[in-house]
Amino acid sequence: MLNSEKYEKELTLQTQKRRATVEFISVISDLWYDKSIEMVLFRNPLIDQNVSHILNLIDYGTEFVGKSISIFDALLLAKAIKTIDLSHSKIDLGKMAFLYSGKSEKIEDAIIFVKEELIEAESINEIEPKDVVLYGFGRIGRLLARELMTQLGEGKQMRLRAIVVRGAINEQVLVKRASLLSIDSVHGEFSGGVKIDAANNSLIINGTSVQFISANNPEDIDYTKYGINNALIIDNTGAFRDKEQLSRHLKAKGAAKVLLTAPGAGVPNIVYGVNHKDHNPDNVDIFSAASCTTNAITPILKVIEDEFGVENGHLETIHAYTNDQNLVDNMHKKERRGRAAALNMVITETGAGKAVAKALPALAGKLTSNAIRVPVPNGSLAILSLRINKKTTKSQLNDIMRKHSLEGGLVEQIRYSLNPELVSSDIIGTNCPSIFDSNATIVTEEGNSILLYIWYDNEYGYSHQVIRLARYISKVKRNIYY
Repeated sequence: MLNSEKYEKELTLQTQKRRATVEFISVISDLWYDKSIEMVLFRNPLIDQNVSHILNLIDYGTEFVGKSISIFDALLLAKAIKTIDLSHSKIDLGKMAFLYSGKSEKIEDAIIFVKEELIEAESINEIEPKDVVLYGFGRIGRLLARELMTQLGEGKQMRLRAIVVRGAINEQVLVKRASLLSIDSVHGEFSGGVKIDAANNSLIINGTSVQFISANNPEDIDYTKYGINNALIIDNTGAFRDKEQLSRHLKAKGAAKVLLTAPGAGVPNIVYGVNHKDHNPDNVDIFSAASCTTNAITPILKVIEDEFGVENGHLETIHAYTNDQNLVDNMHKKERRGRAAALNMVITETGAGKAVAKALPALAGKLTSNAIRVPVPNGSLAILSLRINKKTTKSQLNDIMRKHSLEGGLVEQIRYSLNPELVSSDIIGTNCPSIFDSNATIVTEEGNSILLYIWYDNEYGYSHQVIRLARYISKVKRNIYY
């Protein structure tokens, strides 16, 4: 009988939780579409998520912070936020619920609490929307298009206006482009709608027109013909890699800034969260978002350098195969990359070890690096073997990394994993560029040699870093509460 009563209580509680989550989803949607206020839970997006996923995030948050996080508190706080005037903001309800836990559940107290927590965000700052052009529409370009359109909201931040490709644009081409955007073998279906408008050489994405433009040379384009002005050009082709080549974009009418989604020569290489504030977009027109691997390891290395000091080390990346490798054995200009990518582990080079120094000058000359391409289409792993100046233990090091993933300037960059069963497919779709595998950390008995395992979605996580940097360049960065 006791077990039966317990079971009935559990059923009742689960029903209450799910009903509260349905209401929670409605409030989250109202805040996003009516006020351009984006709510996340420990950096996990909440827009367009289902009930079970959100309840799982609540459970993850409880384990992560070591304190009960309640969907009822999260709902109460979201409703309280809805009652106050805020500028365009991004708010982590996980952190807010953690701080609120244990307080009175009266709505008056919740409103007072959120007002005190969000006092700096209450001043309304008008943001001028930024036109964005994707120059290229490959793996990164399509993910950027998905995220830009998903995050469009009221359209008061970044607006994807056009996509530039080579070759003719006709109905058949648009159908193929739309299909590649809609369905992806790695990242699944796009949650929005994609239709073609062949008469206007456009795709209609989530009901909004995005112009397709054919061009062989960036300087030949007149974006103003399409009503595009003062645009940020995000070059994801990899064809132009230095300042002189990238400057060609700025000769196009209607273009104002350029962001390269690869390492660049002669331009600032930025790992957002680490060194973006070192370069003012008022004074710089061309930026590089560095590489996916550099974005994965630099936030972790910054924490280690700041907390312990790095004497020297080695980086080994276990990287998913990429489109520049051969599907079957064939000629290739680089050694080993000619062998079938889906059948072989392939030793190759990476410049990430040296590239880190562009964001963290203190590490110049301290890291060697190499890479192994492996037969998975996405999801990579960086292994950092470091000798540090200050001795530590595994628990001390993990506690420090957990702290930096929860508060401070790197909360968008570092995700702290508690999962002892973590494998590469688990991290696909993670928007943080660095996933710190706490269970894999190794520290020698002497305490000054450490081995860290950093997972990263080399496509999706990197794309979010590009978008964060794009917001900074475009000056549409919102108030953030983390």
